[in-house]
Amino acid sequence: MAKPGIPRGTRDFSPIEVAKRQYITGAIKHHFESFGFQPIETPSFENSDTLMGKYGEEGDRLIFKILNSGDYFSSSLELINEFGKIVLDLQNIIDDRNNQGIENFSISGEISEVEKRLFVSKSIKKTYIDLLNEPQLQANFLEAQTVDEILNFGFLDVLLSEVFEFDSKKLTPKISEKALRYDLTVPFARYVVQHQNDITFPFKRYQIQPVWRADNPQKGRFREFYQCDADVVGSTSLWQEVELVQLYDKVFSTLGLVGATIKINNRKVLSGIAEVIGAKDKLIDFTVALDKLDKIGEDGVKREMEAKGITPEAIEKVQPLFNFTGSIAEKLDKLDDLLATSEEGKKGVNELRFICENVAELGLAESLLDLDVTLARGLNYYTGAIFEVAAPAGVAMGSIGGGGRYDDLTGIFGLKNMSGVGISFGLDRIYLVLEELGLFPETVTDGVKVLFINFGDKEALYALKTIKKLREAGIKAELYPDAAKIGKQFQHADKRAIPFAVLTGDEEIINNKFTLKNLQSGNQESVSYEALLAQVTGL
Repeated sequence: MAKPGIPRGTRDFSPIEVAKRQYITGAIKHHFESFGFQPIETPSFENSDTLMGKYGEEGDRLIFKILNSGDYFSSSLELINEFGKIVLDLQNIIDDRNNQGIENFSISGEISEVEKRLFVSKSIKKTYIDLLNEPQLQANFLEAQTVDEILNFGFLDVLLSEVFEFDSKKLTPKISEKALRYDLTVPFARYVVQHQNDITFPFKRYQIQPVWRADNPQKGRFREFYQCDADVVGSTSLWQEVELVQLYDKVFSTLGLVGATIKINNRKVLSGIAEVIGAKDKLIDFTVALDKLDKIGEDGVKREMEAKGITPEAIEKVQPLFNFTGSIAEKLDKLDDLLATSEEGKKGVNELRFICENVAELGLAESLLDLDVTLARGLNYYTGAIFEVAAPAGVAMGSIGGGGRYDDLTGIFGLKNMSGVGISFGLDRIYLVLEELGLFPETVTDGVKVLFINFGDKEALYALKTIKKLREAGIKAELYPDAAKIGKQFQHADKRAIPFAVLTGDEEIINNKFTLKNLQSGNQESVSYEALLAQVTGL
């Protein structure tokens, strides 16, 4: 029997790990709600056409498709049979050519015979005959010695694609009509459009649910992971961006995470830069290369830009971006100069100035705000502010959060001019950061405080009456389920790090007492319920 396991990029979580994850989501949820966000949930899978085409070609490739129920190919046996007939007919054509000789061979004559001899569906026969009329294929028939050679000339690919639709892009919709959600943003856009008559706008929603991506697993990157999103739709106010920066800071402060950097940029600034350097038609190529500055350096970025067709003159104009230092105010002034001839760029600078100045006025407790002009995430849908959160210096981790402004995300589902802005917390990466920095409080993993030893049914009932009272007082307590050997029960308590054990025999029941044993010190004494409660609560 094969050893059981789980798919790559997924994880099991132990009780301790779950407790720590709940500690993080509890902090996030608390601040989501204190900022006025309301919870929603959407299905783990959506109709494929809801997701496909919304994340770019690379994103579409990473979407997990769900096979339809039933066996598509079992209903395709007739197609497979007809494919065999066509292969046999190709052999007939080659045999006729060999028998007649190349000088006397006529493909048009063969096509006339195909009309009579080939018994397949009309649509397949028509497509097959159209292929036989192709000049290149006719030339191939004069060269090929076998059917295999004809097929290898490319006829097989065309046959499978055009005749039988055995092409991945055509086949996938036939065998998969649903897909696991790739993120929470697109399902949220679908939700807003579908429920627009029931929603009061501006609508502030939060969502904490798993998503799935067919990615290459590595540290901090999983195929199944949770996203914790907060979005506002139905408002163009930049005060929303100001509040979202405050929200990030509040959550990180609660978690004790000091020094996280909230990076901000604006899509309009990036568009403006591409415009002033004369590369407006290469915005994506330009920004994707610029976004890699911290990974491949200035020379690497320049080489990639040149490879994408951006001229040396254009690259020279963005030279200031490669050493873009100073305070936020100083960076904004530099952008003002650089984008003086771009109306869109200047608008982006003004939006950044509004957000950054008001965040500075309100202040941040533990986080840092930084203007990063190389930040270029989500360009397929972000239209204004762009956010990305980096872990504190010294922690080797990718982004632990991100988001941005999207002016028309719901437009993909028919609801135009519904502006929104949102952010996401990367639960799994935040977990790894807190673990690395030792920021989880010891109380997070507090388990059962007291285990009652089981001596039999009479003693178990006496114990459970007390356990009920302890639970009502907020104490985690339990009874060992079986009347096993005492040593085994104490070993159980030790393995689970339970600090107290209670023994209740005949004498304790008669005197309404309890023998309380401190498993850390080894001390043991007879106590009343009140004394028991005081000791296990640490009073």
